[in-house]
Order: sequence, then structure tokens, then C-alpha cells
Amino acid sequence: MRFIAHRGNLNGPSELENSPTQIDFCLNQSIDCEIDLWVQNGVFFLGHDSGQNMIDQEWLISRQDFLWIHCKNADAINSLLDIKNSSLNFFWHQNDNYTITSKKNVWVYPGQRVIPGSVCVLPENWITLERQDEVFQSYAICTDYVHKFQHEFAS
Repeated sequence: MRFIAHRGNLNGPSELENSPTQIDFCLNQSIDCEIDLWVQNGVFFLGHDSGQNMIDQEWLISRQDFLWIHCKNADAINSLLDIKNSSLNFFWHQNDNYTITSKKNVWVYPGQRVIPGSVCVLPENWITLERQDEVFQSYAICTDYVHKFQHEFAS
């Protein structure tokens, strides 16, 4: 099972989410991260509702094997498509039930039926005993509570 820290959160939502420092903290613990990416006037930013933390293209590329990049605007999509010789994993979605990432992973909107081998997103917001098996069949879990789910899966 692969665990993905939603915006770099490990033990619940935090003011540190989408900050380069928090993302690196997770990556140094071998935990993948979902990040929210904005591009504004050619400049890369992390942030959920708007671009807040400036980064550069090299920051993304040097971490590309461990990032799940949620493009938040059209310029982010276009900018990532223009980067040559990279294997960045990115996607766009709003309220789509299922989204395919650039690395062909199925990203499942929270609460939707989890397809075996897909990425289960924010199960802490919708999981019930009846649906627990869905989570166990996923390829990865994207959660604000990575440590909790790591512990549960280790048991």
C-alpha cells in the first residue's frame, strides 16, 4: 500500500499544508505527497485556494517520483505539459467521480466507489465498515491522516 499525504498533512489538516518545507518533511519520511499547483504569469505556486508558496520547475522535477500534482488552473496544466523529459504525475479534477493522472492512475473522488488498484482519496471523510474492503483494494490512499492509516494497515 502506498500512502500519499494530502497537501503534506500527516496528522490532520495543518497550516503547513502545501508548504515546500512540509512537503520535503514528508518526502524525507518516504511518504508521497499530493500538492496543489497554480501557475500565474509563468511562476509556479503551491496552495489550495490560490498560489501562496512560490516554487520553481526544478523543485517539482527533483521530487517527481513522489509527487501527485493537482493542477488548480489551466496554466498549471499547460506548463507541466511543456516540461520535456520529465515524468511528473499530474491531474485536473473538480467534482469528477474519477480522474486519470498523467501516469495512468485512477484518482477516485472522495466517497465514490473505489476501483481496485486506484487511489482512494480522503477515506477518513466517508469510510464505513461496509466499505472498508474498498480501501484495502486500492493502490494508494491519499489522506490527511497518513500516520493513522499506516498504523491501521500495519495491524
